[in-house]
Amino acid sequence: MYAIKPLNNIAKCGLDVFNKDLYEVNDQSENPDGIILRSFNMHDMEFPENLKGIARAGAGVNNIPVQSCSEKGIVVFNTPGANANAVKELVLATILASSRNLIDGVSWVKTLEGEGEKVPKLVEAGKKEFVGREIAGKTLGVIGLGAVGALVANSALALDMEVMGFDPFISVDTAWNLSRNVQRAMTIEQIFSSCDFITVHVPLTEQTRGMFNKEAFSLMKNNVKILNFSRGELANEEDLKAAIESGIVGKYITDFPNENVINMKNVIAIPHLGASTKESEENCAIMAARQLKNYIETGNIKNSVNFANVELPYVGKRRITIAHHNVPNMVGQITAILAHYHLNIADMLNRSKGEFAYTLIDIDNEVEDAIVPELKEKIKTVSGVVRVRVI
Repeated sequence: MYAIKPLNNIAKCGLDVFNKDLYEVNDQSENPDGIILRSFNMHDMEFPENLKGIARAGAGVNNIPVQSCSEKGIVVFNTPGANANAVKELVLATILASSRNLIDGVSWVKTLEGEGEKVPKLVEAGKKEFVGREIAGKTLGVIGLGAVGALVANSALALDMEVMGFDPFISVDTAWNLSRNVQRAMTIEQIFSSCDFITVHVPLTEQTRGMFNKEAFSLMKNNVKILNFSRGELANEEDLKAAIESGIVGKYITDFPNENVINMKNVIAIPHLGASTKESEENCAIMAARQLKNYIETGNIKNSVNFANVELPYVGKRRITIAHHNVPNMVGQITAILAHYHLNIADMLNRSKGEFAYTLIDIDNEVEDAIVPELKEKIKTVSGVVRVRVI
């Protein structure tokens, strides 16, 4: 039996992925094979010896000490794209709401409470203050064409917007799913200077931190609407405030409120609702559980943040998985050990990601149970190896 420890309330449909004949799901488990979580802070946790993988039901992994996991050969998974539709829908809703001044208009109507029969006339007299613009024919710039950005781009086209996308690192899978009618921006400056709406869908890195700054705003059209459903730190808030006050930024819509932005005018601050749908939570839970289950049972890795994707069809023969540092001659040393035990390699994959790598080897001939512990220990003696499993 494998033990799975949830650290948060995980949707039942996700936990049901772990079939009861092979898994025990127990939030009190002291030495689990796998952990599944959402926002639980793991930085002060000690990792049990048996822990093989951690699955985050969501995209961000700031609550997980990824480097420490890598050094122990613990694979950390996330669920990119599982909540993409939820975020896309909220982006589209706020494009429409900001363009038509819906939020300001609804807030104003609430101030008419107590006016009794005067309300209809007051509404007719006051509505001119909230005249908006239609989005058809306007240009939307999408920075980052990953799971969310690609969905936003395609859906905006269906709403008759012109769409321009920028992503120098676009994946092949995303490119296949992206409409050919999305115009390609060769530089981010092209997005800044050409678009009526700009939505950003990139991770927070040292390169992207503060990307909406004085220089970027200076290139933009007056009254541009900026949507930030990625990370609050992508905007330099001092420069943003100046751009709003000068009329360059007509609306700033963010899913990451803080003391600074909620006190700025023309800011629509949303309480981090991007992925807050029942469907999104269930999708993330199922995806996280499936990835963790597949890794535990087959050693295959998909959507890990600390190790490369490595997948071979599992046919039931002995499989050896080795997590190790990305150093020269690692594979040669491992295969030499297998040759010493007269083990034939049926198939093998080795992939690296940064300073760590992962090797997956299928053995063609029978491996006696008696030699498995000895084989594992022998491979562990290779300098740079951090974890060995024999499945």
